[in-house]
Amino acid sequence: MLKKMEKYQIHHKMFRKVETNCELCTINNRFMANSNLKVVYMEEAFKFIKSLPTSAGDKILDNIHRIERGERNSVLFSKLEGSDIWEFRTLYNKVKYRLFAFWDTQTDTLVVATHGIIKKTQKTPTKEIAKAERIREEYFKTKKK
Repeated sequence: MLKKMEKYQIHHKMFRKVETNCELCTINNRFMANSNLKVVYMEEAFKFIKSLPTSAGDKILDNIHRIERGERNSVLFSKLEGSDIWEFRTLYNKVKYRLFAFWDTQTDTLVVATHGIIKKTQKTPTKEIAKAERIREEYFKTKKK
């Protein structure tokens, strides 16, 4: 198991929560500076990271923590065009890893990671973006209940 994933707990019915709070400086001028940011991982995202070699999973988590700590870096975290989906990007040993996510700012400032892929083509697969959008819709429907 990845060293950094030992502190995860169930949060909400649909995802796991990493127990970290940090200050987030503005990312792409979308959110106010100094807002608390929490990254949470849905089960599929958690399993994806856990399934990778430890060094690759640790690199992904290190990049996510850089964003949590307030680093503004569109190479590591950027919004996909024409969508409310964002992606955490990691290049490690010439392999491109992508973790799809969306924002939930209704109560806390959360970034919810939905699932991940190993990217093999230049363009992000549209079926993966659509999957993340479906998960986002279901998340907000479930949250309203």
